[in-house]
Amino acid sequence: MAMRDVSDPLSAPLVRDVSVTPEGLSVTWADGERRVFHPVWLRERCPDPETLDPRTTQRLIDAAAIPLSLQVLEAALLADGVQLTFDDGHRTMVPLVLLDTARGGTTPRWRQRTLWDAGLGAPPSFDLAAVDKSESGLCRALQALDRYGMVLVRGLPTGMDGLEALSSRIGPLRTTNWGTIADVRSVADAFDLTMTTRGLEPHADNPYRDPIPGYIFLHCLHNEVEGGESTLADGFAIADRIRREDPEAFETLTEVRSRFRYDDGDAILESEGSLIELDRHGDVRRVRYSNRSERVDYDTPASLSRYYRARSLFAALTTSPEQTIRFKLEPGDLIVMDNYRLLHGRTSFVQSQGIRHLRQGYMERDVLQNRLATLSRSIDGV
Repeated sequence: MAMRDVSDPLSAPLVRDVSVTPEGLSVTWADGERRVFHPVWLRERCPDPETLDPRTTQRLIDAAAIPLSLQVLEAALLADGVQLTFDDGHRTMVPLVLLDTARGGTTPRWRQRTLWDAGLGAPPSFDLAAVDKSESGLCRALQALDRYGMVLVRGLPTGMDGLEALSSRIGPLRTTNWGTIADVRSVADAFDLTMTTRGLEPHADNPYRDPIPGYIFLHCLHNEVEGGESTLADGFAIADRIRREDPEAFETLTEVRSRFRYDDGDAILESEGSLIELDRHGDVRRVRYSNRSERVDYDTPASLSRYYRARSLFAALTTSPEQTIRFKLEPGDLIVMDNYRLLHGRTSFVQSQGIRHLRQGYMERDVLQNRLATLSRSIDGV
């Protein structure tokens, strides 16, 4: 499996028929699927200026005050929506795209998630000149990041502020106890294992924070060392593989909540969560694999044996040559990684012939996702 698409970005299927039932609005699509929409669900989403603010789309009516006895009186199918009349006298047109979205359809093409393994070869890459020159170039780079969980941008300045050549085009970086941008290089009195020459196993960053950083920006200034190659694995692809090949292990990794802790004497950070976290649809939302900071709570030997077996399976896949891409960052390269999805590491290195100096920053998930969504809407109309 080099790549596997896990969403179907087809345009909205045609609606074949609508009708009013005692339960609400019945909608039948051309593919034969039928769903019934509750009258209150429809009424609180009416896309008219009396119900939703036209600019913010925030609700203007008190949804909790809508009578629970509300009924749909009439429904007429139009080319792009359904004209509804409620028994409280309100009339509106509900777009078909809203109804189709409710059943999981009409996924924008740029939101298509592509799972990958070693067959991908290398991260999708862009030149800073193209990304910096136009909103469209930035949009394509962020769409690639959303699709693959990573994007490599080449040609950044190699000065101390070089990272900001890209980050400033997107949004503010997050400030942590390490500051806004931290130097990643070996030091004598390291406060984190990233500041040593040792190899780092694949991991997600900072699962002991709340919230966990959404995106990692890692900018290479120097890398004239023997070793020091970057490794990346798709945590979502690994979770998907375990779900298919070992459902019991997958269930265990979604149910057991581990604790994550960091304590360097100056900062004490703690959080908890499952190694694989699912969203309300049962899709993988986040992976929290961090060998350095994870501690599972006491449980019975039988329960812990199940968890340790499942965790070992996950860990083995993160370092498997089948699941991993490996490359060396060059000066001026910046890799942006989805910290909910990507597991990154590095090989050990020797500094006898040069230095390895990277700078790292974090960006909140909503900051980057907002930039991506607004760019995609303005450029692609989605």
